[in-house]
Amino acid sequence: MKLSARNQFAGTVEKISEGAVNGIVTIDVNGSPVSATISMAAIRELDLAPGKPAYAVIKATEVMVGKGEHLPLSARNQFPGNVTSIEKGAVNSIVKISVLGGNTISATISNAAVDDLKLSPGDDALAVVKATSVMVGID
Repeated sequence: MKLSARNQFAGTVEKISEGAVNGIVTIDVNGSPVSATISMAAIRELDLAPGKPAYAVIKATEVMVGKGEHLPLSARNQFPGNVTSIEKGAVNSIVKISVLGGNTISATISNAAVDDLKLSPGDDALAVVKATSVMVGID
């Protein structure tokens, strides 16, 4: 699977919570659960079931960055980690955070946010992603 999304995490479907229109698919990625809210039609079309290999796919622009280990937010996916690099552009920065059992998640955030949070390589940080921003893929 080749995609432009920077964050593609291989894992295994852990559980599926079915709803009338949407379901929540939980994918185990190196011991860390990643929740995705997708349509029941997509769950059926992908033939998702517990134990099946799947990918959690997240665009870098959908990743929020905070400080702390867990914030009181409605977002289901909160991954504490460590900033490994910051690549500043004219307006935005790409912040890489080591999370998910050794994986790295990339976030595209504004330079102002990097400055406001006083982010530097080596800092503890929290990558936050709404479940509705996680796509699910299979081979």
